[in-house]
Formats: sequence, structure tokens, C-alpha cells
Amino acid sequence: MSSFDPSSVDLDSADPRDIICYMNGGENDYDGRIGARISAIFVIFIVSTAVTFFPMLAKRFPRLHIPHYVYLFARYFGAGVIVATAFIHLLDPAYDEIGPASCVGMTGHWADYSWCPAIVLASVMGIFLLDFGAERYVEVKYGVCREDPERIMTSTFNEEVLPTHTTNKDTKVDGTIDAASVDSGAIERSFRQQIAAFLILEFGIIFHSVIIGLNLGTTGEEFPTLYPVLVFHQSFEGLGIGARMSAIPFKKGSWLPWVLCLLYGLTTPIAIAIGLGVRTTYNAGSYTANVVSGVFDAISAGILIYTGLVELLARDFLFDPHRTQDNKRLTFMVVSLLWGVGIMALLGKWA
Repeated sequence: MSSFDPSSVDLDSADPRDIICYMNGGENDYDGRIGARISAIFVIFIVSTAVTFFPMLAKRFPRLHIPHYVYLFARYFGAGVIVATAFIHLLDPAYDEIGPASCVGMTGHWADYSWCPAIVLASVMGIFLLDFGAERYVEVKYGVCREDPERIMTSTFNEEVLPTHTTNKDTKVDGTIDAASVDSGAIERSFRQQIAAFLILEFGIIFHSVIIGLNLGTTGEEFPTLYPVLVFHQSFEGLGIGARMSAIPFKKGSWLPWVLCLLYGLTTPIAIAIGLGVRTTYNAGSYTANVVSGVFDAISAGILIYTGLVELLARDFLFDPHRTQDNKRLTFMVVSLLWGVGIMALLGKWA
């Protein structure tokens, strides 16, 4: 790079890496407006936290008389936001930062392999293994047993398994099962499975929130556009988090969901404050910053891709045995989902 002269470039002989690294490189862009940046700390905290709390309040306090369709909109609009965030706000920036066409991706060992999709793939598989391990742990601990498909087929067509409604002198039937204990055990299993998936989801979103908070605290002429866009951005993500958390069967009086909502609300404001602390020295376009943010974006993209497609869409729409059969409600859920995807994808034009 020391011999590269940007004012005189021979495109036939110049190293493409020099050109790309020069174009991608940057300097500290901070240009004042300290008052507006400080206000962003409080505005984003208040708005994003309030929106994150809304689905929890709607679900836990029926006396507020919030229409059920408002809750459904929040839940599935939020699911769409999470899916769009994975692809538009995480995967695409990760390619820009460490992908094959970036300065990082063209230099050193980063040029030996396409690491960006590899990191996303490793993240997806890692989350799958964690999810599968958590579910299997719950099955073993609580003695939950899934029916063997071959056994079901044999039972259905060959009647080799004793029907549950028949008895003989050697067969004793217990009618003494405590329904309350069965329900309690099912709720506990559901809670453990869902909270594990949710914590992974919030972990991925928090990574992303830290990076955009740093950028808002140090960015230059883009600040007037970035500020309002990030208010909406963080609010929509918060809506997704709150809606997902509202579906988890927490124990009555549990403080955990409120703490988790507050943790999300605090993340970006704290990152903005840190950005203001290093506002004259931090360079978002530096090689090191691109490596760090690119790796974190790729990891978070994998987390949200798996969570959005498997935990949210597949489980809610395809594999949920209690899914509503009301076509009107199903249509509303799908339209809300598409609105969330579309609006969050549109915000990707600015942030």
C-alpha cells in the first residue's frame, strides 16, 4: 500500500487489492453535532424499550383490552423483521466487510477461502446443534418420548400394538393421572426449549446492536439520515424480541422477561455512548474494524437465519399442532409477516 499512488493509477498494471483497499479505507468521520448524538442515546432507549415491552404487556395484562389482532400483528410483524434483519442488515454488510470483493477478503489468509459464508454456515450449524442438544436434554430429563414412525405405521396397518382402549385381565389401566401435574410438566418443558432458542436470538441481535450503536456515535455526514432510520430499526427489532418473548410460558411474577427486554433496550444506547467516547479516534472503515464487525455480522446472520426460518416461521406456521385453522386469522398473520419483512428490507437502503 505504501507504493500505491491513488492520483496516478494504471488500471492495466495496478494490483486490484490496492485499489479496493484504498476505496474501502476511511478516516474518522466525526463532525460534531454532539447534542443530537447524546439525544439519540435517550430517544433510542425510550422508544425501543417501550416497543419491546408492548407485546409482553398486551399478553400479560388482558385488562388493558388490547385487541388480539394487535398482538398478532406485533408478533408476526416482528418475526418478519428478524428474518429481514438476518439477510439485509447482517449478511449483506458481512460480505461488504470480509467478503471476497472486500479489502479484507483480498488480503492475507482471508484471500485463501471465502470465509464469510463459511462463518455463516458454521454459525447455523452451531445453533442447530445447540437447539437439538437442548431439546434432547429436555426429552431425556422429563422422559418425553417421540413416537417411532415405523412403529406407528406397523400399529396402524398391522395392528401389532395393543390399542389403548382395550384391556384384559393382565392389563391394568390407571385412571389416577394428575392432569395438573401433566400440564405443569408440559409447560416446564416448553419453557426450557423456548427460552434456550430465545436467548440465542437475543444474543445475535445484541451483537448487531452494538455495532450500529458505535457507528451512530462516530459517523459523519450520514448522521442526520442514520439517526431516524435507526430509531425505527431498533424499534422494529425490539417488537420482534418482545413478541417472541410474550409467547414463552414464563412463571407468573417472573422478572426474567422484563430484564431481557431492558437488556435489549440498553444495548444500543450504551454502544452509542461508547462511540461518543472514542468519537475522534474510532475509524469504522479501518481494516481491524472491518474484520471485527464482519465476523460478528456473519455470526449474527447465521443465528438469525436459523432462528427466523426454523424457530419462528417453520414452528409457528408449519409444525405447530395448535396453529389456528381460521383462514382469516392465518391470512392476517402471513400479511403481518410480509409487512415486517418488506419494511425492514426497505430500511436496509439507509442502514
